[in-house]
Amino acid sequence: MIDRIYEFVKKYNMLSCGDIVVCGLSGGADSVFLLNMLCRLQNRLDITVEAIHVNHNLRGSESDRDEQFCRDLCRKLNIPFTAVSCDVKGYAEKNSLSCEESARILRYNIFREYSSGKKIATAHNADDNLETVIHNLIRGTALKGLTGIPPVRENIIRPILTVSRKEIEEYLSEIGQNYVTDSTNLTNDYTRNKIRHNIIPLMREINGSLIETSVRSIDTLRSENNLIESEVDNADGIFENPAEYNEVIRRRYISRLLSRKNLPVSNKRLTECDNVLVNGGKINISGDIYFVSEGKSAGLKTIRPPETAIISKELAIGENIIFPDAKLVCEIIECDNSMKIDFVHKNLTFYLLDYDKIIGRVFVRNRKYGDKIRLHGRNFTSSVKKLINEKVPEEIRRSLHFIEDETGTVFAENIGIAERVAPDENTKRLLKIQIIRNQIGEC
Repeated sequence: MIDRIYEFVKKYNMLSCGDIVVCGLSGGADSVFLLNMLCRLQNRLDITVEAIHVNHNLRGSESDRDEQFCRDLCRKLNIPFTAVSCDVKGYAEKNSLSCEESARILRYNIFREYSSGKKIATAHNADDNLETVIHNLIRGTALKGLTGIPPVRENIIRPILTVSRKEIEEYLSEIGQNYVTDSTNLTNDYTRNKIRHNIIPLMREINGSLIETSVRSIDTLRSENNLIESEVDNADGIFENPAEYNEVIRRRYISRLLSRKNLPVSNKRLTECDNVLVNGGKINISGDIYFVSEGKSAGLKTIRPPETAIISKELAIGENIIFPDAKLVCEIIECDNSMKIDFVHKNLTFYLLDYDKIIGRVFVRNRKYGDKIRLHGRNFTSSVKKLINEKVPEEIRRSLHFIEDETGTVFAENIGIAERVAPDENTKRLLKIQIIRNQIGEC
C-alpha cells in the first residue's frame, strides 16, 4: 500500500525533495492514516511533515475531544502540531450558508493561511472520490465533474485518493492505531452522507469491487480530461480559427473562459456560445459582457450601449411631442366615488395615474441607460431593458415615452405605471395618458 501511495504522489508531482507538507488532521480514520503514511514516506521523499487541526466547534465536548486526540497523536509521533478554532455557526448565519459549506470554506481558508510556502495534504480517499462523482452526476455534470476530486490543486495535495476506506480501517486495526469518530458522519443529515450510507451500498451489491473499479475508471476519465485540457491550453488566449477545433475542445474553452470571470456556465449557455463561436456574432452573457466571435477569433468583450441623446421636456397637459411620428396626450380627470374605472385593465388604450401622488416637476423623455421601474402590482424593481425585451415590439423601442417626477420614473410606455402613483380608493384626480402613433392609438 505504501508503494501505491508513493507512486501516486510521484505520478502527479505532489511533493519534491525538501518540501514541508502540512497534514490536515481531523482525528478521523482517514486523516490519521494519511499522517501515518506521510511519516513513513518522510525519508523516502526527503520531506518534513507537520499537522494542523481545525476545531469547528460544532459538537461541543466532542469537538474538544478530537482536538486533544490530534494533539496527543502528534506529540507521540514527534510531529509539529497547530490547532485553530473557528465559529462555523456564526459564519453560516452571517453568509446564509449551510454549516457543511461554511465549515469547508473556513477550513480551507485556515489551511491556506497556515501553509504559505508549504504543501497541504488532505485525507480524501477512493470512497470520497466516488461519492463526489455520484454527487456531481446527480446535480448534472460534464466529463470534468466525472473525474472527481483533483489530486493536486494549487498547493493542496491528496496522496491517498486511490486507497479505499476499508483498506484504511484494516491498516489502522493491524497496527493498533485508534482514531475518533465524528458523530455527524453517522447521520443522513447531509447529501454526501445519504450517498455514502444509501446509494454506495446498493451499488456495492451489484459490484463487490465497486471502489477498486471506480479508481480505475476515474483514472481513465482523468487522463482523457487532461488531454482535453492540454488541447484547450494550446488554443488558449484568443481562440483562432474556432471552426477547425472539435466541439468538445470548443465547449471546454468556452467553459474555462466563463469560469475565469465567475460567469454562469450551463449546457444551454455553452450550446449558445458554441453556435456563436462557429458561425460568428455575439451573445450577451451578463450585463455589458458579451461572448463575441469575429472571423478567426473569439472571446469575451465588454460592449456598452451607444450613447443616446436624452430628449426631455416638461410635461404639459395636452399634447407632448418628442418624437416625429408620435405624440403623448395628457388629461386631468376629476375622480369621485361614482366613477367605476378599472384603473389597470389590460385592454385600456390609455394609462391612468394618481395625479396627486406625482412629486414636484414632471418631465416626458425618451429612454435612458439604466432605467428602472417598480411596476404597479409587483413588489420589486425591474430593469426597463429586460421589460422592453420581453414586451415591446422592436420597431418602436427607440421611440418609447417615459415620464418621471423628482423621485424617478412613474410611467414607461408599453410597460406600465409605477406602484407609487397607482390610483386607489382615495384618488381625487387622475392623470390620463394616451400615446398616439400616426394617428392610431396604441397602448
